[in-house]
Amino acid sequence: MINKNMLKQMQARLNKIQEDLANEEVSGTAGGGVVTVVANGQQQLVSIKIDPEAVDPEDVEMLQDLVMAAANEALGKSRELAAQRLGGLTGGMKLPF
Repeated sequence: MINKNMLKQMQARLNKIQEDLANEEVSGTAGGGVVTVVANGQQQLVSIKIDPEAVDPEDVEMLQDLVMAAANEALGKSRELAAQRLGGLTGGMKLPF
């Protein structure tokens, strides 16, 4: 049976994990590293770096695809990181992110 003290402890642990996730970063790359996207553990994009060589005014669609691929990779890693950190607290229950 869960009592109020246990709930408060779980809430405190959850808050700490969420705080830590805001400070942890993962990155995704595309095009052999010409596009790098960094996200934090709360699925927020932190930065996007584009190598000037990837900028071709004649092929903007390729650059857009590279940015999207790198962003999706970074956000996927961010979700995995959050799931790992929260896994111990939730006892393996799957929570939506």
